[in-house]
Amino acid sequence: MSTPTQPALGNVIAVDSAWVAKVSEEALEPALPIVDPHHHLWQRADNDYMFHDLLADTRTGHNIVATVFVDCHSMYRKEGPAELRCIGETEFANGVAAMSASGIYGNLRACAKIVSHVDLRLGARAGAVFDAQIAAGNGRFIGIRYQTGLDKDPGIRATRTNPTPGLMADATWRDGFRELARRDLTFDAWAYHPQLAEVGDLAAAFPNTQVILDHIGGPLGYASYASRHAEVFATWKRSMAELARRANVSVKVGGLGMAMGWFDFYQRPTPPSSQMLADAFKPWVETCIELFGAERCMFESNFPVDKITSGYGVLWNAFKRLAAKASASEKTALFSGTAARVYRIALP
Repeated sequence: MSTPTQPALGNVIAVDSAWVAKVSEEALEPALPIVDPHHHLWQRADNDYMFHDLLADTRTGHNIVATVFVDCHSMYRKEGPAELRCIGETEFANGVAAMSASGIYGNLRACAKIVSHVDLRLGARAGAVFDAQIAAGNGRFIGIRYQTGLDKDPGIRATRTNPTPGLMADATWRDGFRELARRDLTFDAWAYHPQLAEVGDLAAAFPNTQVILDHIGGPLGYASYASRHAEVFATWKRSMAELARRANVSVKVGGLGMAMGWFDFYQRPTPPSSQMLADAFKPWVETCIELFGAERCMFESNFPVDKITSGYGVLWNAFKRLAAKASASEKTALFSGTAARVYRIALP
């Protein structure tokens, strides 16, 4: 296969490794420490990404010192109470973290922190699940992600949790969120750009909880948004400016390689270079950094999802090109400092 299979936009698709391997680059600034704050591990039909795959990607010349595993409905328990089956994902990620911490695989500390899932629709009963997650994480469980992505356009794929409209304002859901807040845990928000005001309302209601906005807020560029790119960018920018007023919100700068209707690199005969990615991503990246400041932004790989667009090493080169004019302190924040602070990772 010379190019990846055309995906249904908004879906996670399998990676064509042979296609990705067509473009590789030597790492720019190879000594710069990087904390990758967003990757997944899973075993699915025709779409595996396990520890050995992550190792191969992180060994492409960049100085990846630690990573954060993020919820992807992986390795849930087959049996037991439904609300506790998510514990299996934390156990799985913690096992990978233990392997990495042995040092056998090098200096990388994979899954140094674990962002898993708890169904906040349980309300106050979610507290017991949080406690079980904390126990399973052996000090690595740091918070949850709740996928609330939903749009009124039926052509937009809803996120895995099958959210209902206005879920982040629902009283019972917020009772569950309150249990997270009581344990000083973090919250990753995966929402679409028309929902950014809802994320802001949530952050305002819980000002002491770290809210991390995934994938620059999920700008939609397909279905009814396909012919409205300029309008969507302007709307997204206004919403991000309002969200930046919430001091407890930080942003994962990445996810732009997904099949969300903005870039078609994954449909081309060969993958893009890091310069091509940097040129394409520049308006989004610069807007995030201008609005939130480097101290509240963190570059992310979002692998393997973004691997449909480029290799791991190429992606980090693109980020380094985008940060080329940043000060030393800003670079530290963007590549490791913000992630280490927000997720409480002790770096060497």
